[in-house]
Amino acid sequence: MDAGSLSSSGTLKTRSRYPLQEQFIQRKSSKENLDRFIPNRSAMDFDYAHYMLTDGNKGKENPVGSSPSREAYRKQLAESLNMNRTRILAFKNKPPAPVDLIPHELSTLVQGNNRSIKPRRFIPQTSERTLDAPDLVDDYYLNLLDWGSANVLAIALGSTVYLWDATNGSTSELVTFEDEDGPVTSVSWGPDGRHIAVGLNNSEVQLWDTTSNRQLRTLRGGHSQRVGSLAWNNHILTTGGMDGRIINNDVRIRSHIVETYSGHEQEVCGLKWSASGSQLASGGNDNLLYIWDRATASSNSTTQWLHRLEDHTSAVKALAWCPFQGNLLATGGGSGDRCIKFWNTHTGACLNSIDTGSQVCSLLWNKNERELLSSHGFTQNQLTLWKYPSMVKMAELTGHTSRVLFMAQSPDGCTVASAAADETLRFWNVFGAPETASKAAPKARAEPFSNVNRIR
Repeated sequence: MDAGSLSSSGTLKTRSRYPLQEQFIQRKSSKENLDRFIPNRSAMDFDYAHYMLTDGNKGKENPVGSSPSREAYRKQLAESLNMNRTRILAFKNKPPAPVDLIPHELSTLVQGNNRSIKPRRFIPQTSERTLDAPDLVDDYYLNLLDWGSANVLAIALGSTVYLWDATNGSTSELVTFEDEDGPVTSVSWGPDGRHIAVGLNNSEVQLWDTTSNRQLRTLRGGHSQRVGSLAWNNHILTTGGMDGRIINNDVRIRSHIVETYSGHEQEVCGLKWSASGSQLASGGNDNLLYIWDRATASSNSTTQWLHRLEDHTSAVKALAWCPFQGNLLATGGGSGDRCIKFWNTHTGACLNSIDTGSQVCSLLWNKNERELLSSHGFTQNQLTLWKYPSMVKMAELTGHTSRVLFMAQSPDGCTVASAAADETLRFWNVFGAPETASKAAPKARAEPFSNVNRIR
């Protein structure tokens, strides 16, 4: 069983947008760029001020002792001596005009840039809700969680598959398998969100119609051991087994095996088709990553791989195709590797590699921003949100007490569900709400599994 290792933390370093802004201040003289005006004594007439404060106002304060002739004489004397001013203290010169510390054109530019910067998104550090998930198999190589396009979450607990409708919070039991067939080793929704594929420990794959809770067919003969990974490409269901085989199954026809990919020498634990459906990525317990080209697939012979990539040093389970760049693939290695690597699948070149410090169990791209979410094992058992392509840590989400084996993303791209070996299922609003959405991802009831006896 792939185990975890010590996790490392990243450091975000920021730089000032304008580190040399004082170079824009040009001082031409000592009288410029002062923060206040200090008056000069030579600009004031203190003799006149003293007169107005003492003798000048005696007649106004004692109007009884004054006569009309004396008042007329006083006014005429004041006009002759230029003493008819109303202000006691008056500046003879105006203060200098203020000098802008930042030029007008630069100030306008700064304001324009501030308006264009998007506000930083709030990322909740705790899960929105936590649900019990007893009997969840603690196996790194399985894939037991998937969220369909009809907003229904499927989770396999032991030998039972449960469906949780995120729209109304209702829960139903799809199927429970006999002990000789189970446990369930993989689940994957079809593109329509109605049909689901279930991989079993007995090497079979069953197709179910969840609307009518009816089994449609069983795919046999392709694998000799358990089927731990599934991936849909329209009507093609690709299966990966512990026998190292990868098989394309056309679910519309009786002879369902149409192509076979051979390359892995140990269990295939990761399968993902690109958005265009032209390339398939597969990861295995042999530490190998393969890229397969659908155009070269042959029904008559084993299909040759396009790229065989050996950079990982542990099992490769976590696979995620970039939603905004079709030939960009992110992969994660197990406890002996701990790295997230980025690949150009056209050339096979490794673009970047980041040591996360712990086992990488699952990867998900944000559909609305250039961000990547990873789930990890020992020691922190955390979910880490990375900014791409800088790979700066934006957030670390903690709460699980054991390795976070599986993640699934809601159809609107806002909410992420994580299932861990601590037998809990947690929901995180880590990706926020897309700008085009009118409301956030629908919330479920506090205990959506309460009506199922097998869920404690």
